[in-house]
Amino acid sequence: MENYKKGQTFFLGLQHVLAMYAGAVIVPLIVGSSLNLTVSQISFLIGADLLTSGIATLLQVWRNRFFGIGLPVVLGCTFTAVFPMISIGKEFGMGAIYGAIITSGLIVFIISHWFGKLVKLFPPVVTGSIVSIIGVTLVPVAMNNLAGGVGSPDFGSTTNLLLGFGVLLFILLLNRIFKGYIQAISVLLGLAAGTVAGILLGIVDFTPVRDASWVHIVMPFQFGMPVFNVSAILTMTIVALVSMVESTGVFLALGEICGRKLTEKDLAHGYRAEGLASIIGGIFNSFPYTTFSQNVGLVQLSKVRGTNVVTICGCMLVVLGLLPKFAALATIIPTAVLGGAMVAMFGMVCAAGIRMLGKADFSDSNNMLIVACSITLGLGVTITPNFFGQFPQSVRILFESGIVTGALTAVVLNLLFNWKDIRK
Repeated sequence: MENYKKGQTFFLGLQHVLAMYAGAVIVPLIVGSSLNLTVSQISFLIGADLLTSGIATLLQVWRNRFFGIGLPVVLGCTFTAVFPMISIGKEFGMGAIYGAIITSGLIVFIISHWFGKLVKLFPPVVTGSIVSIIGVTLVPVAMNNLAGGVGSPDFGSTTNLLLGFGVLLFILLLNRIFKGYIQAISVLLGLAAGTVAGILLGIVDFTPVRDASWVHIVMPFQFGMPVFNVSAILTMTIVALVSMVESTGVFLALGEICGRKLTEKDLAHGYRAEGLASIIGGIFNSFPYTTFSQNVGLVQLSKVRGTNVVTICGCMLVVLGLLPKFAALATIIPTAVLGGAMVAMFGMVCAAGIRMLGKADFSDSNNMLIVACSITLGLGVTITPNFFGQFPQSVRILFESGIVTGALTAVVLNLLFNWKDIRK
């Protein structure tokens, strides 16, 4: 299924780039604008993010004796870190952001060996719940994008809905009619067809491409030397631990999809690569990195489970980080088009979680409670974002992510109900 020619592998890698591109670019846009950076500084931030995201992906794919889980994992900045970084930047400056990112990455690198031993805490009832939560909590993102994006003046317009659902239908038809390579790049073809339709409708803006420069050199410590503030470091360390919990679910989901049983050593290698990626991110004026769950859905949908395609994706991201003119091409894809593709990809993540839950013993009502409470709380926090609004910042960082809340609920309830099985 994965013996593709070089040209075909290129487009499969491009499909992964497009699947994560919007999520990767939105982080530097939000952080840069919130910290009142200039247009040129934000442009630099985007380039640095793409470059280091590519390096981080290559580090994770490269399985060796020290780091790298060796699964088709694409890394990008964790959204959990966005608002903490803005708070740190406003209070202590840009240097404190990067000092905290570098230090938290080093902490992740050091504790990865012990964190990997927690694999016993993730039986099918827990992993299935976590992966289902990942898929479910991503659904609002897909639906909002399909409608045109939150805050857009034409949100929910007939044009956006027809465009988004048209892309979804196109992807479904490709998967129904074709097999092999065409099926594998169905999402890419859907994005291309949707963008062409957007051009014909006159809703595609080429201004970002026209204004972007051709070459962009990413320099270390562009915004000044790192500042190591204790409060900022503690905040970003909490974010890093939260990301490790999220990554555990993604690793286990990919292991299930790829037919590979992950060991404690595998998980430790995965965490270590993320820690190393965050250290590099801090040095190159970028962000802390974690696995992007939207690409898990793409792996499931395309049925391409080898690492060669993701290696191509990582190399593309590095090149895009150096060539803003070409990187800007991906920004012209209408939001509704991305949303239509996301519905299919994120839905596949939900389906993978349900399949994993099929291995759990539901004759035990306690397992039913674990699934019920974890998914309900995970989804509840997602659709009620201010649920923990009155709590201290450290608590909000830990629980305002529906994925983390649901994952911790599943782990704690499993310890409560199945402690004897865990000790065996």
